[in-house]
Amino acid sequence: MIKIKFSNTYSKLPESFYQRIDPSVAKVPQLIAFNKDLADFLQINYSETNEQEFAETFSGKVILPGSEPLAQAYAGHQFGHWVPRLGDGRAILLGEVKAKDGLSYDLHLKGAGQTKFSRRGDGRSSLGPVLREFIVSEAMFHLGVPTTRSLAAVATGETVYREEAVPGAVLTRVAKSHLRVGTFEYFANQENIEDLKVLADYAINKHDPEISREEDKYFLFFCRVAERQINLVTQWLGLGFIHGVMNTDNTSISGETIDYGPCAFMDEFQYNKVFSSIDSQGRYAYANQGNVILWNLSILVNALFPLLETSSLSEEDLIEKIKAKFDGLKTSFEEKHLVVMANKLGISKPNKHDVHLVREFLDFLQAEKLDFTNSFRDLSYEKCLNKAFLDKWKYRISQETNTLEEIKKNMRAVNPYLIPRNHQIEKAIQQANNGDFSHFQKLNRAYLEPYKESEEFKSLTLPPEPSERVYKTFCGT
Repeated sequence: MIKIKFSNTYSKLPESFYQRIDPSVAKVPQLIAFNKDLADFLQINYSETNEQEFAETFSGKVILPGSEPLAQAYAGHQFGHWVPRLGDGRAILLGEVKAKDGLSYDLHLKGAGQTKFSRRGDGRSSLGPVLREFIVSEAMFHLGVPTTRSLAAVATGETVYREEAVPGAVLTRVAKSHLRVGTFEYFANQENIEDLKVLADYAINKHDPEISREEDKYFLFFCRVAERQINLVTQWLGLGFIHGVMNTDNTSISGETIDYGPCAFMDEFQYNKVFSSIDSQGRYAYANQGNVILWNLSILVNALFPLLETSSLSEEDLIEKIKAKFDGLKTSFEEKHLVVMANKLGISKPNKHDVHLVREFLDFLQAEKLDFTNSFRDLSYEKCLNKAFLDKWKYRISQETNTLEEIKKNMRAVNPYLIPRNHQIEKAIQQANNGDFSHFQKLNRAYLEPYKESEEFKSLTLPPEPSERVYKTFCGT
């Protein structure tokens, strides 16, 4: 039997925060994948567990002792439009576990059945989105990006109906928390200041306990969240990653990438690249993700505003303080974005002129429809079809204090050899829908070391052929 020592701090919050509900029972659960390294990190005891016990536990069919399952309430702005009640419509929090790093992590089942937040949904997930999130979230972790992680994937033995009948599945997601900007919006919109304060104090104690005694702790908390999100999104941009659905309910307080739905990595570079089938206006296009996160942060500070007001500061002065902070956030984003992109070019300490060098390379990639990931990796071998740019780049890195070989080594440490390419993920999903999980397993092995060159996985570095291109991605989990 699997042994997990649960704590349940979220269930100790007021009942307005959640609905207590057990997962729906899966008919014939079958284990697809179990992440043993992550389980070991979470100090989960599974040494005497058989495959059926894994399947029953991580489908929600069996509730382990100490677990207090619940669905969390939140609201959000979806594509800029206010939705006052969202919540976990197909996900259930089992509880929290203490990991080897001393922090607690949520265990969360996605696709575990209907809750009162399901609206018209069936509470289920199909197999494809579960496999996509498992692959991409674990790859993101090994790429060094803050992210939720995937502990297990289980087929439910049921058929779910989307555009066609497809197999059902459940994903066990692990996160530092599932608090979102939309969680704060939920209580702020109701003018429930008491619960808003409870939420903010809970979030501070969980993510930023060192500021809990500060007089302006709520403003400092906002600053911490903003810093985490800016760091996160600039890392996305450095990898050519497009989240696809950066709604405020998908913006985590912990600064982790969450809700992978229609996400994708670019193949050929385009500033305005969009994959999500529902992003018809390009709101969440690659190059607009920085603007979006600043907008989402403005929504957060607006929700926190009742807690930011103090007797020592007038409302007018508080507004000026917030405006000044956002000016600083915009500058911080631009600076960190430049550092990320300049590092990809081998420049350790960029100056203001390096913005133009980065832009010139990206413009070239877009004009020639070149692969984003491979082009940066090739540059570390002095391979570039644009000789004029190559000469400029060589001159610029000659000003670095490191040797050329050290620079190239550093470039290969930030420019991955492998990314989860859409056509490879689609291949894994199509095979899995027919009962073959071999390509899914191959991808998970490959992305354990995405910066390491490997003959075994060389084919995974290739951009798609025209017939393999994935033009649209879809929400699913």
